[in-house]
Amino acid sequence: MYASTTRAALNPMASPIAKQEILTIKELAEHLKVNERTIYRLASAKKIPAFKVGGSWRFSKADIDAWIKQQSMERIGSQD
Repeated sequence: MYASTTRAALNPMASPIAKQEILTIKELAEHLKVNERTIYRLASAKKIPAFKVGGSWRFSKADIDAWIKQQSMERIGSQD
């Protein structure tokens, strides 16, 4: 049991950070129900949280969910 616990502790895939879901442009477009080109434009303009791996855009689902919440709050605040 000790050996398996040690292996799990040393395995970076077992950490909560590694369990964060990372989305591609296609996956994020499906998640947000928009065109892939819209996601590319938002990422290129730095209007959506994104990062590149090699030459490909990637998105943290947790960051995107926080961004959506922030956008919703800003819209509510501007209606006052």
